[in-house]
Amino acid sequence: MNNRKIKTNLRWLLIFNFAFCILHAAVAAEEKLPPQPWHLADIWWTFENATTNFETLEVEVTIDRDVPATCNLYVSPCGIAKINDLDFYGGLQSNINGWANATNQTRVHPGKGAIFSRWSNDKQTPVGLENVRVAGPDCLVESAGYEGEFASVRRPFAWTKGTYTYQISKAQTEITDGKTNTWFTCRVKDAAGQLHEIGGLRFEGADFTFWARHAAFVEVYSTEKIPRSAIPEVKVTFSYPRINGQFPKLKSARVIHPADGEQSAAPDAATAVADGANVVVTLGPIFHREADDRKHALDLKAPAS
Repeated sequence: MNNRKIKTNLRWLLIFNFAFCILHAAVAAEEKLPPQPWHLADIWWTFENATTNFETLEVEVTIDRDVPATCNLYVSPCGIAKINDLDFYGGLQSNINGWANATNQTRVHPGKGAIFSRWSNDKQTPVGLENVRVAGPDCLVESAGYEGEFASVRRPFAWTKGTYTYQISKAQTEITDGKTNTWFTCRVKDAAGQLHEIGGLRFEGADFTFWARHAAFVEVYSTEKIPRSAIPEVKVTFSYPRINGQFPKLKSARVIHPADGEQSAAPDAATAVADGANVVVTLGPIFHREADDRKHALDLKAPAS
């Protein structure tokens, strides 16, 4: 074999080894990623006081571009809320899923939509579907315990880029078998002002106090349809929460990017910054985040009440 052939073979061997190393590193990096769901950014507001006689919660959210149906993105203006020690949450998902009804528990995946979910007080007592009210025949429901005992209503809603207001409002109180319960209704208002009712959930009690905190998050999650979702490039802006039509006085605000070993740990692919009274979360490629940037304060300018 002459020298030219030897050099050519060596060159191709080096190229092959280099490519193999890159592929191996990429696979290793993928294997090191935590399982989904990924909470890419958790936003927390802490208020000076709790809100008694709770009636309504409203949070506006702006999504700056269309999100592909190949991604599982959850934009949650209500990441967690607590009334009388009862937790609920909800928001917009690019791929909702759930049961067609109480008797047909085949999981269906109709696409984009909005959801409203609640847990039981101890997260161990089941919340039956008698506590769920659908807003139409296209609604999905679920009652399960794989993330603490919860019940949920979901409804298809073809959201795109734009601004939406996620609303929870108190509805009727009823007494059944000597027990007092109250329904709360979830609606989403689009930029044109049209209200889209998602459904309702029943909570124990008649008078409710909203705790002195609120949370929102942006999440990439897993479904049977898309078990490993990519992270879409998108910018999400959360407004300041409005409770009973008022802006509660702000004590502090912060963002948390959950790290390995924490619940809903995520790769570093999001930044969150204050923009006046709003919080802007930007999703993009995975990067390296310094440890002291994982949890930090947000310099919000609270709106006047």
